[in-house]
Amino acid sequence: MDSPGAAGPAFDDFVRLIARLRAPGGCPWDREQTHASLKPMTLEEAYEVLMAIDEGTDEDLAGELGDLLLQVVFHAQIAAEEGRFGIGDVIAHVMAKMVRRHPHVFGGETASSSGEVLRNWEALKQAERKASGKAAPAESMLDTVPRSLPAVMEAFQASTKVARVGFEWPDASGAIDKLEEETRELRVEADSAPRDLRRVTDEVGDLLFTAVNVARMLGVDPESALKAANRKFRRRFGHVEARLRQNGRAPAESTLDEMEALWQEAKAAERPNGSV
Repeated sequence: MDSPGAAGPAFDDFVRLIARLRAPGGCPWDREQTHASLKPMTLEEAYEVLMAIDEGTDEDLAGELGDLLLQVVFHAQIAAEEGRFGIGDVIAHVMAKMVRRHPHVFGGETASSSGEVLRNWEALKQAERKASGKAAPAESMLDTVPRSLPAVMEAFQASTKVARVGFEWPDASGAIDKLEEETRELRVEADSAPRDLRRVTDEVGDLLFTAVNVARMLGVDPESALKAANRKFRRRFGHVEARLRQNGRAPAESTLDEMEALWQEAKAAERPNGSV
């Protein structure tokens, strides 16, 4: 039975639509695009999917996933025009990978927990790389984490990988203890005189890396958590600005005590039933 909104022939129609946009007589802008020119848009669409997951409706999420799918099909169409590969190859690659990396579903192996699945997944990835000749004898498993990732995502991916092979605190409490240790070390460097900016920077980095690990061990996506904190900050400071505007003033014309009082007012207004 098809699932709600199953693609069926609609996907083929979509692929033909993108091909038509790229064909002679199609859209001049679409015809000019390359893999490189599409890179910023591909990244932007991925982030807009995350935003829709965090704060959008089902309609928003469906729309943003469509925009991301457009990027996938567009890249495949460019490659197809150059005789390199097509969307069928993209689908075949990912289907084969999913079957290969789920032997506990499609083969005779078993996996009793998600942790065991992830450990097996990591081992299968390493075996695939060696079989393809991409893995050097002394390769680090962290080499598969792109250095071009945003810092929070890179820290999350790197720590997730090593956790799969047992390099991990026994529980989240250990990570929180480490976070407190890093906070103390940062305070020592921040209070030192003269202050060494290089050492302070190093401690700030350790603190942020550990905070990412705390989030991961508590089952929280750190990127989404930080985005939510950013939205909360914007909302509360917006309240401060609006209340000051009512009195004909701007933040630069107000005292810290005045702004802090309005900030606390904004926090109180967000608490359900007056809870703390």
